[in-house]
Amino acid sequence: MVGDSLGIGSAGTASVPLLGADGPIGVLSVIMEGAGEPDEVQRSFLHSVAGWAAACLEDLPGRLPVRGSAAGSEQTVRMGKLTSALAEALTSREVVQAFAAHVLPPFGADGLIFWALEGGRQRVVGSAGYTQEFLDLLDGIPVADYPVATDVLGNRTPRFIESAADYCGRYPALAHIPSAAKKNAWAFLPMIASGRSIGMCLVSFAQPRSFSDEERTLLTALSGLAGQSLGRARLYDVEHARAQGLQRGLLPRTLPRLPAARAAARYLPAGRGEQVGGDWYDVIPLSADRVAMVIGDVMGHGIPEAATMGQLRTAVRTLADLDIPPDELLSRLNDLVSDLGEDCYATCLYAVFDPITRMCSFSLAGHPPPVIVHPDGTVHRPDLAADPPLGAAEPPFETHQLLLPEESLLVLCTDGLVETATQGVDRGLARLQQILAQHAVHIFTARNEVDDVHHLDDLCDAVVSALLPDHGRTNDDAALLIAHTRAIDAGDVASCVLPDDPRAAGEAREFVRRQLAAWGLDDLAITTELLASELIGNVIRHAKGPIRLRLLRSSSLTCEVYDSSLSTPRIRHAAYTDEGGRGLQLVAALSRRWGARYLRDGKCIWTEQDIPVPSENLSREC
Repeated sequence: MVGDSLGIGSAGTASVPLLGADGPIGVLSVIMEGAGEPDEVQRSFLHSVAGWAAACLEDLPGRLPVRGSAAGSEQTVRMGKLTSALAEALTSREVVQAFAAHVLPPFGADGLIFWALEGGRQRVVGSAGYTQEFLDLLDGIPVADYPVATDVLGNRTPRFIESAADYCGRYPALAHIPSAAKKNAWAFLPMIASGRSIGMCLVSFAQPRSFSDEERTLLTALSGLAGQSLGRARLYDVEHARAQGLQRGLLPRTLPRLPAARAAARYLPAGRGEQVGGDWYDVIPLSADRVAMVIGDVMGHGIPEAATMGQLRTAVRTLADLDIPPDELLSRLNDLVSDLGEDCYATCLYAVFDPITRMCSFSLAGHPPPVIVHPDGTVHRPDLAADPPLGAAEPPFETHQLLLPEESLLVLCTDGLVETATQGVDRGLARLQQILAQHAVHIFTARNEVDDVHHLDDLCDAVVSALLPDHGRTNDDAALLIAHTRAIDAGDVASCVLPDDPRAAGEAREFVRRQLAAWGLDDLAITTELLASELIGNVIRHAKGPIRLRLLRSSSLTCEVYDSSLSTPRIRHAAYTDEGGRGLQLVAALSRRWGARYLRDGKCIWTEQDIPVPSENLSREC
């Protein structure tokens, strides 16, 4: 219909019938912006939409059947079902699967290949009924080297080949293809999206066959429908890949294997959507073999939430390096979230485990408390009230403390793991406890570090598969962090109290020599004596006692000096003529790293040194 009969400024309308299984059931009309008849691609698309609409209308409850007949009604219904399946397909793979399920059986076909046109080459997007060896033969070759693709894509017209002899006669340069593919009839169909050729669809048959005019028309229409869906799906694939890359960049690539804790984690984005969200986790090494563990959830999911998550994770790492307690860290993080906007909220759990005291200190901001698994399989979930989420809380936050066994599992998760549309948080946490009780005992029988991490990965998989068996349909992100904590043997820790006067340095050196000799670390004695002397000298000159010295042997040697002052040590830039001011420069030069952490009644200055690998271990590695 031409003209603006509706008075809305249109150039005309186009109408196609809605054909049901028993006859016409209605009409689909669309308003045209430009003058002229719809082209072939537009007509194909309109008939596809009409088929889908007819199939949907026929499925409406209470609808009376329409009697009658119409040519091609069965094929129209098929097209409608395919259209419905393609409308639900998000990825290129799902488009290929939908096409294979709804097109191959009705035509008796047994082969399908979707090629996408990329830079003058054809790339296999998906297939059915072909070996990988055959797909590799044609994947990535230039279109110019595949004459049938040149014909189909260049002219935007399908090619129907009814036998191997016909194929070899048309394309003698490709005479090896029929025997390699074990096919004897082919329909090569162009796929058009947004008015341009984006690739080619191949439907093939094991036996020679002819194609009726009706079959040719229907296959051509179906390929147009597939082209529209594939074009949309490939855009989604690109965005999905970008989102996944963003998520991988924001989350830790690997978790550190520390003397006091080894960990495994899982991040599961919402099943449908952008595949990126605001859940995060991290494991951060602190001084004296202490370990910080954090898990959080920015409310909502999508790229903006992921960006916010990246800011929070970076802030947590920066604040953790300051070695401040959990309640203070969450207070500072709360200020950051509040500055991001009134509609920004996040839950968070920040915990610090001390392997010497076996004390786990943590604070909660709207987050579920940790779950603890004991070596005998006992699972404990402390009943604690969390402070409000970050962005809505008013500090101070409460600090909770748990005394852990010599070995334990500390399990942290976000609500997306334990709360679903059919399951509340409490029920989900109870289910989590059951799963841990069934599967976690194996962790404590690990023979070595590699075995330990392997068992932790298996446990993560068991938890996720049990709590989210149908993850593809979830609408929230989920994160899980499981850490195997270990206490440090008492024999690896030594400490002494020193007098608050110049005698302290000499007594410290004597204590260091004696203890390192007992540990077989005589090679580090001179350096450690010097470090201890410098740190104690700073206390005597700039701080106040009592003074305590502690040595810790693990994967490195830690030397700590405690005092009762809250003054901050800092490196000075001493001039050539200065007689002092180089103590901390010397400390920084002799240690792998050094720093300070503040306690409620003072501070601790610490240094770390690498422990030399015994020569026999080096020879074994060589």
